[in-house]
Amino acid sequence: MPHIGNIVGSHLPADIFARFCRMAGYETVFIGGSDEHGTPIEVAAQKLQVSPEELTGKYYRVHKEIYNWFDISYDNFSRTSLPVHHETTKEFFLKIYENGYITEGKLVLPYCRHDKRFLPDRYVTGICPKCGYERARGDQCENCSTLLNPDELKEPECVICGNTPEFRKSTHLFLNLYRLQPQLEEWIESKKGVFSPHVYKLARGWIKEGLKPRCITRDLKWGIKVPLRDYEDKVLYVWFDAPIGYISSTKEWAEKTGQKEKWNEFWKGETKIFHFIGKDNIPFHTIFWPSMLIANGEYNLPYNVAGLQYLNYEGGKISKSRGFGIFCENLPQTGLSSDLWRFYLTYLIPETDDTEWKWKEFKERVNNELVANLGNFIHRTMSFIQRYFDGRVPYAELKKEDKKVIEETKRIKEEYRRLIWNIHLRDGMRKLLELSDICNKYFQKQEPWKSIKENPERARASLYTCANLCYHLAVLMHPYLPKASREVFKILGTEQGKLEDVGELKVEAEQKIGRVKILFQKIDNETIEKVKNITSKVTRFDEMFAEEKLINYEDFSKLDIRIA
Repeated sequence: MPHIGNIVGSHLPADIFARFCRMAGYETVFIGGSDEHGTPIEVAAQKLQVSPEELTGKYYRVHKEIYNWFDISYDNFSRTSLPVHHETTKEFFLKIYENGYITEGKLVLPYCRHDKRFLPDRYVTGICPKCGYERARGDQCENCSTLLNPDELKEPECVICGNTPEFRKSTHLFLNLYRLQPQLEEWIESKKGVFSPHVYKLARGWIKEGLKPRCITRDLKWGIKVPLRDYEDKVLYVWFDAPIGYISSTKEWAEKTGQKEKWNEFWKGETKIFHFIGKDNIPFHTIFWPSMLIANGEYNLPYNVAGLQYLNYEGGKISKSRGFGIFCENLPQTGLSSDLWRFYLTYLIPETDDTEWKWKEFKERVNNELVANLGNFIHRTMSFIQRYFDGRVPYAELKKEDKKVIEETKRIKEEYRRLIWNIHLRDGMRKLLELSDICNKYFQKQEPWKSIKENPERARASLYTCANLCYHLAVLMHPYLPKASREVFKILGTEQGKLEDVGELKVEAEQKIGRVKILFQKIDNETIEKVKNITSKVTRFDEMFAEEKLINYEDFSKLDIRIA
């Protein structure tokens, strides 16, 4: 089940950026999907006594529901088990094979005699040969980020049963990263100043150590069959097939929208591709995936890889086994809007360093910044117009101070644009709050509660200005707080604005506004305790499938069913 670290580590920042790109006028496709192959799926399905198809189907539905609740605006959320992905992956593989970058070789693989199966890299743990970390996985050390093979670990153990695996030789196919290193290094160098410093440093570090051929096949049943003679009993390595899902998901999107060939424009045309991924996936997206694209030769390479750090929870690491953290399947039951979660999680996007969820800070930021700052200005403005002008936006000629605050929104807009484009998403939201603070100060200085009696023309001009400021705020809110943004546009009676509209007078005089609502509710300590209790519960897959277990025919035939 996804936890908040999964949301803040890729889905939320990617959604913020996609929403920004759309409103900035870029033709944008935001795609993602569930990675459904590999031994972990096989093993889990076997334990649950269901097929891999059943398991991944349930997994997909649950994840999609959670992302929908979070307002993650995927244009397409796909699955690597779909035929379009299998076909695309096989074509991609064969092109690399034809280009001469795939070689045959012997591989020493971990085999568990107890479980009678070859083990995937990550199902073997042991001591990292480089840094000494005791729980390094067979594909990568989480502590020092070194890419590994299982036979390099000291004191290896099978994750399933805890026994020491033996290593057996098997013939496999390898992607020759060594031959691709010069082109890959040139690409990485071109990303200096584009990649965040820690992503660039990690990528340069792997290049400096020198790249070796990487095995891209596995002795498994569940996965994409290798489309070569004598390899029919093997499947492609999950980290070979999974990133190709970006392409197949775009194909699926194009098919669904009736633009079958449109996907080519995004992968072979004048485009910029952005990946948002967690820290442990940085090597695969800066080394392995770009190498695959170079070897294939037909697709664009990523423009930016936004590799994010980890989110911790109240002084420790999130742990499903201990119920320590916030687990997303129960968030809808909390009664808190997804905007509140998005807001605080944006503060915690680990762009450069690990960050930490703190309930006390969550409450304070929501109450002091969303409720008392942003929501307060919008509610005061709309309530004043509703009360004193019969719900119609008043107008009078703007004075110098009115024009000055409108000009301020243009400055904020350009800084906001630059920050988000460069993946400084937290600072982008701070610009939104800076503008909200400016708006509140303007409202206080204008004192419409006085001017409505003493100088009605001044009141009309200032409230017309404030109505337009609400519009500008709603535009800048959209990537971060989409529900509240939609509500403001609904109250104003306008269409959703574009980034270019910020700084323009888009709300017309005499525009009838809708029913005024409070956008954000304050959170108290009692609510926090209730929400903590709800979100710490983890639903296990065996529990989910137990709910759906059907009686078999043999048992059904024994029932004495009577109709009265």
